[in-house]
Amino acid sequence: MKEDLLQRISDMMPEFSKGQKLIANFILEHYERAAYMTALKLGNAVNVSESTVVRFANKLDFEGYPQLQRSLQSHIKNRLTSIQRMDVTRSRIGDHDPVEGILSQDIDKIRRTMEAVSAEDFTRAVDTICGAESIYIQGAMSSGILANFMHNYLRLIFKNVIHIGAVGTNELYQQMVHIGEGDTLIAMSFPRYASSTIEACKFARESGARIIAITDGESSPLAQYADVALYAYSDMVSFVDSLVAPMSLINALIVAVSDRNRESVEKSFGKLEKLWERTEVYKKDV
Repeated sequence: MKEDLLQRISDMMPEFSKGQKLIANFILEHYERAAYMTALKLGNAVNVSESTVVRFANKLDFEGYPQLQRSLQSHIKNRLTSIQRMDVTRSRIGDHDPVEGILSQDIDKIRRTMEAVSAEDFTRAVDTICGAESIYIQGAMSSGILANFMHNYLRLIFKNVIHIGAVGTNELYQQMVHIGEGDTLIAMSFPRYASSTIEACKFARESGARIIAITDGESSPLAQYADVALYAYSDMVSFVDSLVAPMSLINALIVAVSDRNRESVEKSFGKLEKLWERTEVYKKDV
């Protein structure tokens, strides 16, 4: 299948029936809306039947409309501006309660991630982290929250854990200057993919380090550099990125790694608990 789905639809325009041309034109002009419309809604939008929409998907060599819809969503998600994301969210939620709508979507993303994660790849990721001499963690923009979270816990387990901040290319190289064979980069990015994270993967690969990519799928630019890739479903919630599924996957990694290093973890937290009590970090008797 061609990489540019919209171009493919445009090129095939002479082959479509009258009704299919209406669908094609709507998708080309309103792809950010069409990607999240059911076959029935898309048909209603251009005054054709639901079956015509299904035949249109078949014409494009998809098994059915859901496959076309997923392909279109994957194709456009890195293109949408923040304003377009807000419009898509309004269209998807409509008049429904945003709490119910957004939380239901998040539950679905966690379920789909759980079904899709390869147990073999997950174990390889844990092995790679536990066997690394130094661990570098990088994520930019909204994924920086994920990177900071993971760094916060892995540094309680291992001595050499480096969090690469959200910096420009020159600063990125400076922070990664010592990375090399025996080290591991954990890179995470979701649409829209951050250029700095892609550059971090390139530099780590050139330096001989291993790379664990936490991203949304095989089409992600991070996947081509990864020794191990773990995929989590992400999505847009207005201008906000929904990262509940990636966060759950990272939680699972931290737990699995800590289980492998139970003795050192217990030792670290034993020291911390004494320090927290002495400095009254947590409120007592609540």
